[in-house]
Amino acid sequence: MKKFKALLLIPMLFLFPSYSYSSDPGLMRISLLEGDAQIKFNEGDDWVPAAINTPLQDGDRLWVPEAGRTEVQLRNGTYLRLDQSTSLEVLRVEADSNQFYMNSGDAYVNFSGRNGRVIQIDTPFTSIRTYDKAKFRVNVQESGTTEVSVFRGYVYAESRSGKTRVGAGKTLSVHDDSYAEVSPLGPMDEWERWNRERDKKTSERRYGSRYLPEELESHTSDLDENGKWIYVNDYGYVWTPTVVVSVGWSPYRVGRWVWVRGDYVWISYEPWGWAPYHYGRWSFVASIGWFWVPPVRGAVHWGPGYVGWVYTPTYVAWVPLAPGEVYYGYGHYGPHSVNLHAVDAYKAGLKIVYKNIHYTNAVTVIHHDTFVTGRHSDIRLKENPFVAGTIVAGRPPIKAEKATAMPVIKEIPAPKLPPAGINDIQVKELRTSRPLVKEKASSVFTPEPPKNMPVKTIKDPKAVSERIQAEKEFAPQKQPVIKEPKPGTIRPPQGEPKQPQVIEKKGQTVTPSAPTPGKQPMPAPEKSPEYRPEGKEASPDQPLTPGGPPPPR
Repeated sequence: MKKFKALLLIPMLFLFPSYSYSSDPGLMRISLLEGDAQIKFNEGDDWVPAAINTPLQDGDRLWVPEAGRTEVQLRNGTYLRLDQSTSLEVLRVEADSNQFYMNSGDAYVNFSGRNGRVIQIDTPFTSIRTYDKAKFRVNVQESGTTEVSVFRGYVYAESRSGKTRVGAGKTLSVHDDSYAEVSPLGPMDEWERWNRERDKKTSERRYGSRYLPEELESHTSDLDENGKWIYVNDYGYVWTPTVVVSVGWSPYRVGRWVWVRGDYVWISYEPWGWAPYHYGRWSFVASIGWFWVPPVRGAVHWGPGYVGWVYTPTYVAWVPLAPGEVYYGYGHYGPHSVNLHAVDAYKAGLKIVYKNIHYTNAVTVIHHDTFVTGRHSDIRLKENPFVAGTIVAGRPPIKAEKATAMPVIKEIPAPKLPPAGINDIQVKELRTSRPLVKEKASSVFTPEPPKNMPVKTIKDPKAVSERIQAEKEFAPQKQPVIKEPKPGTIRPPQGEPKQPQVIEKKGQTVTPSAPTPGKQPMPAPEKSPEYRPEGKEASPDQPLTPGGPPPPR
């Protein structure tokens, strides 16, 4: 075995232009994606294929083409969903406020509306915002006409002619700066029905939230649907996935490292792969397999990916960090982290030791070219690179290229690319001309308080949903079709994707299989919360306070 090299390599900073995040990157991500949705990062020149679990920040742009749908999740529990042929510009992302711009398309918003939050959606003629819990839909037609349909709560809609409040059960149509009308909601269409099903799924009460810090409770449904909570003596309640894609699975393996705003960020292709890869740490127990230890309250810090690195000109290797191990990154990432912008790890003589490198399949090794291009190239090593190689403090010194900025490597058909009108949108100009307004009495368009918008009242429903449905030619087969669709454009409603099952093989490190719903009895609550047998699965009836020592994070 080669002698272990204790040197710490510091990436050459000139390879990585300095970029500071305008806000916490953990505030917003793509949580669901169908079709060929594309993203244009704030610092990027090209549209690239989007992927689930991609973080979104100020200035980022989304395009959802025909036969596509995308869901954006905010950490505060708000969901914003985009139907086909919809463009969305992310103007501002803050902890309590968010602003978007829609030039065309159809969006559905389920706003959490807590702790003084505000969400603002601007369109060519209109600015829509709300401050309390609400569900509403915004449709922007090619002419610029904006229709706001409110299902729950209320919203404020403003144009240059004034501002009005739209309550539940109403649709406001703003045709230009001088004419608007309000009417009862039209009949429910497939898009609204699909969103209601998504709302039900994401808002169901989940017992796993009791084991998460408040900042991560909005991710409970992802974790409970794809894993289970188990008590481990050293850490308390931890989470382990019950659905994996291959034998020998380990954390940080299904996805790729993507260059986002000056750092390599792990983009997981697993539906649950947001919170467990950007918060907390991972560990391993033979009787359980890999499990995630969430951060404690008050120590929730998003990170690009909590791993340790080994790099050579031929390959790149990484390993998940165990609880208590130090993360070396370029920024502040909370307790047990070192900011390499402020500390020279080489001169400081820091010693790096990683516990997880000794577990089977814990270390992921890929060819240098695979890391850059995303395309597979064979690499075989006889020895553990963390024992035989040189550990790197911080990300590998690989210069970013066009391919490294692609969340997923695939070709987008030409008809699915953004049209010219979408490419011409200037986000910087929008940020200047459309300020984020947090005060209810203030105006988006004028320095003075807005006047009352002149609105004509229509007694009969406008059937806005039916008109949108006919325009998109996107109706379920059992529903009446309002307009004769063009050949080859009807997309049948899609059901829930089937989850791959765990493959268990003797002698391999795999995650335990999920219990069959409705067949396996839930364990009875323990008499005392001060002790839990290790490996015991959590149940909804267990006390909130776990026994054992507080977990190191």
